Amino acid sequence: MSDTDGKKTLGLGGKGGHVKQSFSHGRTKSVVVEKKRKRVVVPKPGAQQASGTQGKAPTQSDPSRRPAGISDAEMERRLKALAAAKARETQDAAVRDAEERAREEERQRRREEAEAREREEREREAALRAKEEEEARAAKAEAEAKAEKVEKAARKVQEDEAPAAPTATAAPLSERARPTAAPQDARKSVKRGEEDRATRAKPRDDAGGRRAGKLTLKDALAGDGGRQRSMAAMKRKQERARQKAMGQTQTREKIVREVQLPETIVVQELANRMAERVADVVKSLMKMGVMATMNQTIDADTAELLIEEFGHKVVRVSDADVEQVITQTDDAPEDLQPRAPIITIMGHVDHGKTSLLDAIRKTSVVSGEAGGITQHIGAYQVTTESGALLSFLDTPGHAAFTSMRARGANVTDIVVLVVAADDSVMPQTIEAINHAKAAKVPMIVAINKCDKPAADANKVRTELLQHEVVVEAMSGDVQDVEVSAITGAGLDALLEAIALQAEILELKANPDRNAMGAVIEAQLDVGRGPVATVLVQNGTLRQGDIFVVGEQWGKVRALVNDKGERIKEAGPSVPVEVLGLNGTPEAGDVLNVVETEAQAREIAEYRQEAAKDKRAAAGAATTLEQLMAKAKADQDIAELPVLVKADVQGSAEAIVQALEKIGNDEVRVRVLHYGVGAITDTDVGLAEASGAPIIGFNVRANASARNSANQKGVELRYYSIIYDLVDDIKAAASGLLSAEVRENFIGYAEIREVFKVSGVGKVAGCLVTEGVARRSAGVRLLRDNVVMHEGTLKTLKRFKDEVKEVQSGQECGMAFENYDDIRAKDVIEIFEREEIERTLS
Repeated sequence: MSDTDGKKTLGLGGKGGHVKQSFSHGRTKSVVVEKKRKRVVVPKPGAQQASGTQGKAPTQSDPSRRPAGISDAEMERRLKALAAAKARETQDAAVRDAEERAREEERQRRREEAEAREREEREREAALRAKEEEEARAAKAEAEAKAEKVEKAARKVQEDEAPAAPTATAAPLSERARPTAAPQDARKSVKRGEEDRATRAKPRDDAGGRRAGKLTLKDALAGDGGRQRSMAAMKRKQERARQKAMGQTQTREKIVREVQLPETIVVQELANRMAERVADVVKSLMKMGVMATMNQTIDADTAELLIEEFGHKVVRVSDADVEQVITQTDDAPEDLQPRAPIITIMGHVDHGKTSLLDAIRKTSVVSGEAGGITQHIGAYQVTTESGALLSFLDTPGHAAFTSMRARGANVTDIVVLVVAADDSVMPQTIEAINHAKAAKVPMIVAINKCDKPAADANKVRTELLQHEVVVEAMSGDVQDVEVSAITGAGLDALLEAIALQAEILELKANPDRNAMGAVIEAQLDVGRGPVATVLVQNGTLRQGDIFVVGEQWGKVRALVNDKGERIKEAGPSVPVEVLGLNGTPEAGDVLNVVETEAQAREIAEYRQEAAKDKRAAAGAATTLEQLMAKAKADQDIAELPVLVKADVQGSAEAIVQALEKIGNDEVRVRVLHYGVGAITDTDVGLAEASGAPIIGFNVRANASARNSANQKGVELRYYSIIYDLVDDIKAAASGLLSAEVRENFIGYAEIREVFKVSGVGKVAGCLVTEGVARRSAGVRLLRDNVVMHEGTLKTLKRFKDEVKEVQSGQECGMAFENYDDIRAKDVIEIFEREEIERTLS
């Protein structure tokens, strides 16, 4: 407290005392205060000198100030610790200062960047506003100039129409244009000009409810949302008014076209070819007395009259001319680019063709084939370790698949003939050699199974000589390689031989043209519709292309490669699955890309009519005497009628060919009908009328057809191996059936969920929808009524307990032996086999 307050100063006497504190409103408080005396350190004698030698705080080493009981060493240690602490403190302070400076610099840099961005944004907005204002001014000036021009033209027309009163029009103009007019008249003139410009700039409705003038964004947003005329319509109207005012009205010159006219044509297509409105064409037809809509077909004579009425020229073409759009032209040498070779694997059944391809692909295709034999043509692409791209076709070796092997040889560049070293040359080996020679393609002999003890490669080479195949080991020109699909020996040498042969052939194609390819296989998929496996031979097939294939046509909806991946395009030598057909084509048909859907439809319809005429001509060629002789001969021959439904076109074709070969003078097999896809009610009705069984090869009857077959007593026989099918039909036809293994279907289960269990694999959570599920029964996995797997159950559980059977309506868990590709909504077919003695009826 200060002396001016009239109070005593705070003071302490001795070691402490009481201090009385005064507060406002007369309040006081007594505080006890303790006074501490400063401790005086008295250093020992000689410490001053020691401190001087250290150079650190000499006053602290003064003997007169050193605390009692502290030695020189302890004092020195304390001094060193003090110096180190001060050094650390100095260093920390420097680091903090540096960090603070860095943070400050970073904040400054960020502020500068933010300011720079704001400046750029402001400049950009200013430039954009200036550009918009400039465009608005230019548009406004252009509109005013056009309006002024139209007004002048209109006034000129009025002057021409009323020449008797020229002064009435000229006087106001001269008054408005006179520079010495009175101030009041000038103000009126300026005001009237502003009103005219505002009226022209503002959208207004005419008597017809149409918008006139320029449409701005503000006016468009403020409008009532009704139908208004476009700017293009306004410009056309102004142009017509200008031409009319200037007396320049002229009619547009008629363009005469040459219209190609087939035997029949759709009205809309005819209008497109004439470049006329469909409504005008339909109106002309009505005047001629023909009531036809735009989607109806008219004959060539009516269309010719119509074309002449519209002033065009008629070019009559025959039906066969529609295929001229897909005629192939030769490519220029500079357009050709190298392409991958197409290699077909051929040979006898069970000689290891698919296993060899598996070893090359490092996959396991053979495990997915029923019975371990190939029954479809497989198309795959393989990239070797050297980076070379190879396209492989895997053909079946069974005797029934002759046409498949012929197809594979016709579309290939190189044939790899697989011959087992322990089995040597067999019938289908000879057939494959003949196919390769007929197709005139080079051959490479792969002597497989060289790892077996009974292997004899020299025997294979010697037997090939009998069929005019001379390998290099026998001083010939056909390459031969000893390989083993199991151990992988010789695979590199085989790929080198293929690459050498492909290099000699110098394979090239033009990818920059419409695609052309061959259908390797075709099937009817329930979920995806008709699907064709196509090997592109020339050009590039792209998604969205319109194509015609055989008697079918379509638009590429999707392309799927051999790995199941969707791709956008497929170049030469690439095998793909094509989706988007309107029907299932025949295996072996040629796919060609065309320009329009109309062309594709015309070509497909022409081919359908030609095929129908050909079949009718073949039937008409039979004379009455021949029919009577055939009927008399048929009375002595017992027929076994059958209906065949298969999963793919190639399998159905092979089965029909195999069944037609069964029989002799007393009995034969007659195929009433064959097709692709699931068994339907139509098939059951045909089978009932003819008393024939229905053979399903890797397909099943849908629920409606199954119930209909049970009611009508139609036999449904399912097969997944062509051996069993042919043997059963042969035994049935010959009447030599000793014992038949019959399948009794005991239940169906639907997969609701798929779980992964460690140690077990994938487990299907199922609901038994019909019958009963038994642990010992056989099972088939159906996906869209197509058999995906056939085998046995690995486990059948009810909750956590292993059970022998599960009744209908109950849930259970199932796992398959050696098969994990299960999905939700798949159906599991449960059956039991039993042997029944059969006798001829």
